[in-house]
Amino acid sequence: MTAAQPQAGLLSPGWTGSPAASATADDACLRALLDAEAALTRAQETLGLAPEGAGAAVTAAASRPFDVRSLAERARSGGNPVIPLVADLTKAVGAEYGPYVHRGATSQDILDTATMLVARRTLDVILADLDRVQRALARTAAEHRDSAMPGRTLTQHAVPTTFGLKAAGWRSLVLDARDRASAVRDLLPAQLGGAAGTLAAFTAYGAEDATRLPEAYARELGLREPLLPWHALRTPIADLAGCLAFTAGALGKLAEDVLTLARTEIAELAEGSGGGSSAMPHKANPVRSTLIAAAARRAPQLAATLYGSLTAQDERPAGAWHAEWEPLRDLLRLTGGAARDAAELTEGLRVHPDAMRANLGLTHGLIVSERLSAELSAVLGRARAKELLTRLAPRTYTEGRTLAELLAEEPDLKDLDLDDLTDPARYTGSAGALTDRALERR
Repeated sequence: MTAAQPQAGLLSPGWTGSPAASATADDACLRALLDAEAALTRAQETLGLAPEGAGAAVTAAASRPFDVRSLAERARSGGNPVIPLVADLTKAVGAEYGPYVHRGATSQDILDTATMLVARRTLDVILADLDRVQRALARTAAEHRDSAMPGRTLTQHAVPTTFGLKAAGWRSLVLDARDRASAVRDLLPAQLGGAAGTLAAFTAYGAEDATRLPEAYARELGLREPLLPWHALRTPIADLAGCLAFTAGALGKLAEDVLTLARTEIAELAEGSGGGSSAMPHKANPVRSTLIAAAARRAPQLAATLYGSLTAQDERPAGAWHAEWEPLRDLLRLTGGAARDAAELTEGLRVHPDAMRANLGLTHGLIVSERLSAELSAVLGRARAKELLTRLAPRTYTEGRTLAELLAEEPDLKDLDLDDLTDPARYTGSAGALTDRALERR
């Protein structure tokens, strides 16, 4: 057996190989930690708290390779990877500027800031895939604006709808997810407070106004300036949890619908390139939808852990902060993988209007009983119309005849255009107009 490769993702096909996987890998997290350290020294130099050249020296040293495995193993002694990283980076910088590595900061400043960098970079690739999804769904909704299909409520045929409206609804959810993720990304803050969130060490090192340093630090990184150090005020993490879980769920709704409509006995949809089976050569499994649905089921529990960490004690918490690291990375990966799969799914989705039309006839015309109830009440009266439809409904099944055929035998209905009244495609209400309105959203 060959040696296992770290983070190969053998049991994680939903995110393996995705842009989000790369953006959250160990080397990407290490890069964010080094970026945070280098930016801190540069920010202090701009305010005169470090000598000229210190920022460039630390930045150059931070571009060198560092041993991720060694850092991970040494992180056990202090409980986080920043402590061994500071030691290694200080050594790499050298004697002249080494004292300005990490000066005045605490480990949580660097790790929280790096987390924001990783989250922002991952959200960038997630948003790019969400844009692919919404554009593909816009095309599908427009193309199938008037493609009639059964509307299903509580698993049963209800009244007709259109696939255009369904696709427009999926797109609306994706746009909701995009807007939430974009807003959260643009508000991700740097973290800088020192040991207990007072910035006291920076004053001790000579800062006349230490409150200027977080703004300079955030500017170096392209993050938002924090109003306060948020070591125990975990709003940014909660915001990430919410937008990521929502995004996974929004994509999960799409996937669940595709899984239902791609069933052999329904066959209204099919994935563009289904996956194979190890035992059944005839199968083309809806793999993309399956993986998205799996991510949507895991995301809420990961988000729950992050929400639970809002109860962070003291000025810097023990345990609550540490509990965030893995579930947040998992949530970024799962959501990123789901967005990647959703882009592939929607861009290759195959729609079968003929199957939709055929399925509209499964209830022998009863799918338009709501319309008939209203139309026949005007002719027969409400009570008699209800009695007639109630009486004829079971006969459509027992006699294998359509509701239109049975109604045609009623003398009082001779003047009605029963073919029109019982055509499901002519009872889709405002589906077309609603689709058009939905597609106006950008």
